[in-house]
Amino acid sequence: MNEIELPEVTSEIRDRLFKAIFGRDNPQSKKWRLELYNALRGTNYTNPDDLELNTIENVIYLTMRNDISFLVDSQMTLFEQQSTYNPNMPLRGLMYFAQLYQMHLNKTDKTLFRSTIVKIPNPEFIVFYNGARKTDDIEYLRLSDAFEKEDKKGDFEWTAKMININPGHNTPLQKNCKPLYNYTQYISRIVENKKKGMSIKDAVNEAVDWAIKENLLNGFFKEQKEEILAMSLTEFNAEKVYRDWLAEGREEGREQGKNEKAREDAIEFYKNGVSVEIIAKSLKLSEEKVKEIIEQKIPEKA
Repeated sequence: MNEIELPEVTSEIRDRLFKAIFGRDNPQSKKWRLELYNALRGTNYTNPDDLELNTIENVIYLTMRNDISFLVDSQMTLFEQQSTYNPNMPLRGLMYFAQLYQMHLNKTDKTLFRSTIVKIPNPEFIVFYNGARKTDDIEYLRLSDAFEKEDKKGDFEWTAKMININPGHNTPLQKNCKPLYNYTQYISRIVENKKKGMSIKDAVNEAVDWAIKENLLNGFFKEQKEEILAMSLTEFNAEKVYRDWLAEGREEGREQGKNEKAREDAIEFYKNGVSVEIIAKSLKLSEEKVKEIIEQKIPEKA
């Protein structure tokens, strides 16, 4: 059966706004980013500039630093937001961190060709999930789950910590990080509007107006209204396109499966001496189609 090709839109669903809030290089975003970091780690850092922000392939990673460029707690944290459940995040994280560590080594002029061990920051991979699939508050996705053969030794492992940020999940985290809570409120408002039968455009417009009225993110929605509208409409429309393609792909896959089964049955019947007429009636195919299948699978001898 041929594999159904689906559009590459899932990696950007709902994450543009997340990055606009937490991943920009301006005073407000720095402050929110530090709040999120402190809420996750249980720390009380007060200087937003202690977080060194970088991006790679549309994800956010950051390190803690001090005035002499040492990592405060030897931590390299990677953030990614996902609105679709993706069990391949550990493998993606492994590939991300390979690039991050190469960048770190280049920046610090360290080389691996030496007789002493090269120290690197501890990795931390956080996936913020707000999709429709029901998950626990926190789930650990492990690279070993993708191994073709089961491996319980744990010699080679990479883990993505997936944190559910939908309403009702991880309440303490959202309570300790108001920007994350406000982001969740806004996304939830759009989702609920769609459930009420609103078009995507109306659902987004109403949610933005509501966020402005409620002063979510301290006026951010009012100040950036046009950009937020554009991001949200693009992302939720992309999500709809993905769902439509997925449904179409499943239906096409089922149809392909039925056709393949019919071809296999036709060949088997013919090999056992069943006439073309009977095969056609049994499989609800035309006699011409049965003859075509037989000629393709069982070419006439020279």
